[in-house]
Parts: sequence; structure tokens; C-alpha cells
Amino acid sequence: MRINLTSHQYFSVFQLATVDDAGKPHVRSLIHRAFLVPPSRPAFPVIVASTDIRTPKVIQIAHADTVELVWWINATLDQFRISGRARVFAPPQHSISPLHRTVECAGIGALEIGGIDWEAKRRELFDAVNEQMRASWCRPTPGTPLKEGEANDWPVRVPRPSEAKTDREKELAELALSNYAIIVIEPLRVDWYQMAIQPNQRTFFTRTEDGWSEETVVP
Repeated sequence: MRINLTSHQYFSVFQLATVDDAGKPHVRSLIHRAFLVPPSRPAFPVIVASTDIRTPKVIQIAHADTVELVWWINATLDQFRISGRARVFAPPQHSISPLHRTVECAGIGALEIGGIDWEAKRRELFDAVNEQMRASWCRPTPGTPLKEGEANDWPVRVPRPSEAKTDREKELAELALSNYAIIVIEPLRVDWYQMAIQPNQRTFFTRTEDGWSEETVVP
């Protein structure tokens, strides 16, 4: 596979589509948090985003783990449509049992064989976000009715757990961390549309047992 998203300087948000148990699609924007590359399977990288464990997307991924994301790189006029399988790694106190028949993900599996600690990675990525973002995970459940004046009492900054000093700061840091989860997406197919090239170029990449096949198609 000859594309390297990490070479792009202007990419932080992509759109992720899931379906619920009624087959209704749902799409939202997510912030890209990391790429993880298994040393033993470097051709099988995974994409990491984060979410509030209380959001509907978590249940939707548990219902159907096949997802698709769209990543538009405005600086280079590149569009990536990436489909694959997603896994949610939640706080230990949350039990998320996939409702679908679990299908092996070679990239995620290789990371686990290599000894990755998903809880440690979750905490590492939680510590990496800013204080305002951490504060958002202390709010009531997303999508629930907003009571009058309620938002005035929401915290606006939450420190890392290791940097919390007062009892209140420690309480908020632990609350935010308890609602924070990471979504790991393993790409299985990539549709790369290059609009900066004339004529435009479009390429399909499909995961194989050992790597990726490549096919140039009509844009």
C-alpha cells in the first residue's frame, strides 16, 4: 500500500459511519488520535479515535463492527474512504460485549500479541488531550435533555489525574477518565481519490492475507 496519511500535516478530523440495530445509518465527526503499527505486521496499521462511552456509536459498533470513514485532506485535495472493522476499548468498569459474531482483526491481534496494553493506551491518549476536552467528559450523558441553567455548572477545565491537586480536581479527572473510551479501526479497504491530479486519479486498495492489492479505477 503506497499511501502514507502520516505525511499529511492537515488532518485531524474524519467522519465515521455506523449502523444501528434497525439498519439506520449514523455519521459523525471524530478526532483522529493516533496510528498504531504492529511491528510484526507493519502493513496492517490501525486508526485510533476517542469517544464518550455513553454515546450511541458505542452500542452501534457492538451491534455491527463494520464501519466506514471519510477523510478529506483539504491541503492536498485528497479524499480517503476507509472501510474496516472497529473495536471499542472502554474503561474497566464498563462491560461492552459485541452483539455480532467476533471476526479476527489481524492488525489488532498483532498488536495484542506484541503486548499492547489497551488500558494503558487509553490513559495515555486521555492525558494527551487538552483540559477543555477532558472537561467535556464530565457533562451529563450526551443527547439527554438539557435542564435550564445546567450548563453553567459544568467544569471548563479538567487536569490529568496525575496533576490533580484538590479533591474536586481529582474527582473530575476520574469522572472524565471513566467516560473516556478509544475506538480502534482496522482498515480492510481504502478508496483514494486524488483531485489535485489532472485528470483526477482514483485507486482501490484491498487488504489481502499478506498485505494490500492495488487497482486504479475510473474516478
